[in-house]
Amino acid sequence: MSQPRYQKYVDKIAEKIISGELKPGSRLEPHRTFAKQEGISLATASRVYRELIDKGLVSGETGRGTFVRDIQLLPTLSIQNDVVPEMLDLNFSYPIAKEQTKLLRESLRELAVGGDLEGILYYQQHTGRHHERVIAANYLMQQGFSNVSPETITFVSGAQHGLATIVLGMFSPGDIVAVDALTYPGFKALAKLYHIDLVAIPALNDGPDLNALDLLCQNRKIRAYYTMPTLHNPLGWVMPLSSRKMLVTIAKKHNFLLIEDGSYAFLHRPVVTPLAMMAPERTFYIAGFSKNVATGLRMGIVLAPEQYIQNIEKIIRITTWNTPALTTAILCDWLVKGEVAKIERDKRQDAKNRQKIVQQVFGNFPYIAHPNSYFIWVPLPERLRSESVISQLSKHNIAVSSAGSYSTSIAVPQAIRVAVSTVTYDELAAALDTIKSVILYMVDLE
Repeated sequence: MSQPRYQKYVDKIAEKIISGELKPGSRLEPHRTFAKQEGISLATASRVYRELIDKGLVSGETGRGTFVRDIQLLPTLSIQNDVVPEMLDLNFSYPIAKEQTKLLRESLRELAVGGDLEGILYYQQHTGRHHERVIAANYLMQQGFSNVSPETITFVSGAQHGLATIVLGMFSPGDIVAVDALTYPGFKALAKLYHIDLVAIPALNDGPDLNALDLLCQNRKIRAYYTMPTLHNPLGWVMPLSSRKMLVTIAKKHNFLLIEDGSYAFLHRPVVTPLAMMAPERTFYIAGFSKNVATGLRMGIVLAPEQYIQNIEKIIRITTWNTPALTTAILCDWLVKGEVAKIERDKRQDAKNRQKIVQQVFGNFPYIAHPNSYFIWVPLPERLRSESVISQLSKHNIAVSSAGSYSTSIAVPQAIRVAVSTVTYDELAAALDTIKSVILYMVDLE
């Protein structure tokens, strides 16, 4: 079978990109110019460029053109990739508290000597053992909840698995879910895998543009809205109580579900009332223990409306069958002993210290962050492209995230997200100084 006509043009440009003839950041000819040069129709030229975008070789920017991506770039642009060992990792956020290794060793010793070790070897209840769900309910009541029933709690293998149980249990391919214009890449990946249509809601200074959400719901059937109302990733805003009330009103008016991601909520004090407290009949709340305790202890909590618990339980059976018993036992022990609360307090102080370092190094250099967050958002000066900046930083052995990983809108902002949690204070200061210097140097080159 002969290949489509446009394919030879795709292959030709792809070969130039792979060979390095077309350099990262270089701008391709406009569609019309390319069509005229090659003697093809504008529709064919547009198809060529779309194929190159789909292959990840170029990126299209509305009003600016089509640019070659750096295919040698360190693979840090999504949750699907890891950072190589020699890089200074300012891409992923996995803060480690002091004494956690010692605490884990002591817990394992206690389990071995006096715990219900044999019980851990058997299948557990799909949603988790009842006495441990009681412990989880008590923990949530320290996070701004009240009257949490253990019967509406399920244990999952981390927050990402929790999101997966909600997506698989509640939605069908083609369903429309509203999300913030910049949102967690893990949810984007789930939506793509399960063919959920994401629609972006623009952001204001302290949260989403809820008027835009209301207008969207008048024109399209929205099944749910996914958001991080407390310490949003990557912008760090905390949605005010008045906005939360307005969001709940809109959700009830248009009858859609709310998916509230509380992954970073532990970093903000005082506690702001969760959406799940305002609208428990339509809100799924996800709390993981990767950020507030440790990434390797894969356990999370899904608090679901009572009428949907069976949906979540069904997906747990399909995906993991039951609770991660050993991890759950350890974390519940730490919850009861107050160790989790202590670790969270230490991390709040640590995050505050790191943001002070950011302020000292960056000064008036533009960035966006919550004073207690483990990441910052750095909008780039006009004419600079995020992939070019990331490419330059990789040459300095510094890994950061691209705005493209978080963007859900057609127009991708030129910005980078910098995680500040995974290196020492001295390393952080030095890395931030390099980031600032690289950006300023590239501005001078323009």
